[in-house]
Parts: sequence; C-alpha cells; structure tokens
Amino acid sequence: MHKSKPRILGSLVMVAAGFFGTLSGCKSEENVVKIAVAVPLTGDIGALGLGIKRAVQMAVDDYNASPSALPKVALAVYDDRSDPREAVNVANQIISDPSIVGVIGHFNSGCSIPTAPFYARAGLVVLSPAASNPELTLQQLSPQWQWPRTIFRVNTTDDVQGGFGAEFTRSKLRVKAVSIIQDKTAYGEGVAQEFSKRFQLVGGQVLSFNGIQVGDKDFKALLTRIKAEKPGAIYFGGMFSEGGFIVRQARELGIRIPIVTDEANYDPEFLKIAGPAAEGCYVTFLGKPPELMASAQQFVIQYKKRYPDDELKAYDHYGYEVAEILLEAIRHAGADRAKIVDYVRHIHHQGVLGVTSFDEKGDTLNKTISIFTVKNGQFVPVE
Repeated sequence: MHKSKPRILGSLVMVAAGFFGTLSGCKSEENVVKIAVAVPLTGDIGALGLGIKRAVQMAVDDYNASPSALPKVALAVYDDRSDPREAVNVANQIISDPSIVGVIGHFNSGCSIPTAPFYARAGLVVLSPAASNPELTLQQLSPQWQWPRTIFRVNTTDDVQGGFGAEFTRSKLRVKAVSIIQDKTAYGEGVAQEFSKRFQLVGGQVLSFNGIQVGDKDFKALLTRIKAEKPGAIYFGGMFSEGGFIVRQARELGIRIPIVTDEANYDPEFLKIAGPAAEGCYVTFLGKPPELMASAQQFVIQYKKRYPDDELKAYDHYGYEVAEILLEAIRHAGADRAKIVDYVRHIHHQGVLGVTSFDEKGDTLNKTISIFTVKNGQFVPVE
C-alpha cells in the first residue's frame, strides 16, 4: 500500500516501452493498490482480451464505488500481443512495480506458462481467466519449482476439454478414425494432444496429427491430404482465426464429415469467417456461456448496460470472476502480497461461475464442460 499523489478522476493512459497501462477509479489522496491485467489487446484475438479488460474494469469500478472498500484499486493494463516473448517483457514490467498486488492473465497458455515463475518469484498472485494447458499449474508441483504456488485459474483444463471432445466424437458421433489439426501453440497443440490420447484410449484411431502456423489462411493443401486419409471426423485445436478458415476450406473441398473443435472457436468471429460452412460443426466449451448460467444473469445484464456497443465475448464472465476473487482477497488482506495469495488459496467464492475453490495446484474444482453445434448461424447446446 502506498500514498498516491493527487490525480485526475477517470482513466489515465500511459504509453511507454511498447505497452500501455490504464489507471482508473482513484480519488485523490487515497490509498491505492494496483491490479495488473495482461492480455492480448491487439492482433487476431485482441477482441477477446479487450472483452476481459472491460469485464475486469466493471468489477473494479463496482468495488471502488463502495465507501467501505479499502484500499482502492486501480488497473494497470498491458498488451502481451499473444506473444510469449512479449509476455515475459510484460511480466518483468509488472513485477518491477511494487504497488501491483495481483495479476489477471495471461489469456494464452503459451504466455502464461513461461511468465508464471517470474510472478511466483515476486510473490504475486496470478489468476488466469482462460489459459487451459495443464502445465501452467502442474509446474508448481515440480521439485524444480522454488517459489510459492501463486498461480490459479478459474477455467478447467485441456485434459478435461480434450478428453470430453474425444469421448463425444467416439461415442456420440460414432467416429472410428480422426485426422487432427493443431496450431503448434501451447493451447492448441495441448488440447489436441489430450483429444488424441483419449480418443485412442476409447478405441478410436488417429490417422494424422498435423501442425499449422498461427496466422496462416490457406489450408487447402493440408485438407486435400486429410481428405485422402478418409477420416470419420476432423478435430482442430487452436483459435477461431485459423479454425474458421479450416472449416470453410474443408467444405469447399467437399469434405462433409463432422468437424469438432475447442472453446477458442466459440466466438461470433468463427461464424463470420467460416460462414455457412460452420453449420453442423461441434465446439466444446469450458464451463458454460454466461447466458446459460443462472449465476451469471446479473453479470450479463450489467455488462450489456455498461457496454451497449460491445458484444459479450466468450471469456468475459471469466475475467469478471477472477477480478471479483482478487478484489475479495484485497478487501480482506489489504496490500500484502503473501496474505492475498493465502486468501485465494483457501477461498470459497460464490460468483458468476457458481462456487469457485482451488486444488493444491491452483486449478478450479469446477470441471464443467459443455458442447455446442452450429445451427442457422448460431451456437446451440447439444443435449
């Protein structure tokens, strides 16, 4: 905790060293601590990070509006650009600021895994709203991990999601053989590997495991080879920015088999990119979208009222939940980093996701997975 200098009410934007921070909601001459938000704000999936930022800002503003809320909280917002190297730069900037008492982020597993030791060494709690590779939290149980376990996440993991998708494809779609495509990131490759392992475990055959590059748009050569393999389905692990093109080009090549993919494709942009080709695709989802959760209805109403011109994104309610958890910890533990970590470790939080508690690794005990298909240009739950 520190004594802040007088400042103008509202948002102050700083641009320096390739990042920007936003400080808001702070009255002059008040004790203020900062929460860092480290997500992609530019690039193909920048819209997802911006949605999380909006949700976190809403939670912080509600917290600061309470006269009893002390210390007051400001946001320091960083753009990691979905780039692991930039994420490490961001982490170093964050840990160098002693007024930051917690971190929300990163969005990508590929950014979250390498930055975790930096935050842990600084004793900073990290709450991820989206990173799902099991290694993120599992590394904290390694004998090589020399720091406190400060990394937590409110979403479930790729082994759960990938396994769920594999069992659905094998038992519900009755597919015997699949061809797999993944984007070589910690997230996309990780969830695809989990799908592959479980699919083979339940008696299915994996014909090929193909890597693509993030940013590529033309997959027809790969899809032509896959068509020749005659799979019963295609599984894709990666983001909508590539998934939409894969689906569209597969249909253009006459590939009519089911295409199953992960929650990173549960986004209106996937539907826009794929167009009519998205019809009949299957998409797994970590938990449930907020519109389908009784516990999240008030959040949905408040979000749409606060941001009427912005579409609610798939991870926004996760961003709001991690902010609420961190703010609850600050309310009880003040600005003490170690006490905040301890409070989060033992939390039993009732919020938009229902009840959130964490296991010894820092993973949520809520393992809910759902699956959707696309009908008439909309994601529809599969019963």
